[in-house]
Amino acid sequence: MRKPRIHQEGRRIIIVNSLLWLVVAALFFIFCSNLTVNIIVAVFCLGIALFMLRFFRVPEREALEGDNLVIAPGDGRVVDIREVVEDEFFHSKCIRISIFLSVFDVHVTWAPVSGKVTYYNYHPGKYLIAFHPKASELNERTSIGIMTDSGHPMMFRQIAGILARRIVCYAREGERLEQASQAGFIKFGSRIDLFLPLDTEILVKKGDDVTGLETALAHFKH
Repeated sequence: MRKPRIHQEGRRIIIVNSLLWLVVAALFFIFCSNLTVNIIVAVFCLGIALFMLRFFRVPEREALEGDNLVIAPGDGRVVDIREVVEDEFFHSKCIRISIFLSVFDVHVTWAPVSGKVTYYNYHPGKYLIAFHPKASELNERTSIGIMTDSGHPMMFRQIAGILARRIVCYAREGERLEQASQAGFIKFGSRIDLFLPLDTEILVKKGDDVTGLETALAHFKH
């Protein structure tokens, strides 16, 4: 099995972070004569550096495929599944699946379907905790609407959380997005919402843990 790669969005952060904590540890060893304190600080600094490496990992996975299959765009837990009125892309009732990503989950956003990006919008906003019911409407977010190859509309939304302060999205209106390709990255705790037609067959339930690329969330009806 190949080792996880480090995402391009994290390389600079990891280098700066590692140098910062190396300096902190070195200063303690230089100016503090208490060996126990120095060891505790060094272990803490190493732990933070290793956490950053883990956070920006990109695991090698075998993605599910299917023209009518909606795969998980990221790791996390399903915190809500409900019928909502979506006024940005659908302009009608649809089904929303909300996935909460903790700081320990992989934060790459993968394309859940293949198709043409027919809508893209970035919304500046607040930084409510990501599983807050209003986070989908009030937090900083990007919305990506797609017409799938099988002719079904769907939208997924990257949502910043209380810790996430930057959303990176590679999808652009008018371009094609391939299922399982990297569509972006959300830095630190966050959420992904998927909006699907009402007649979509939902394959997960609230409370389920999902794995990006490997979990089937829903199936479009022919």
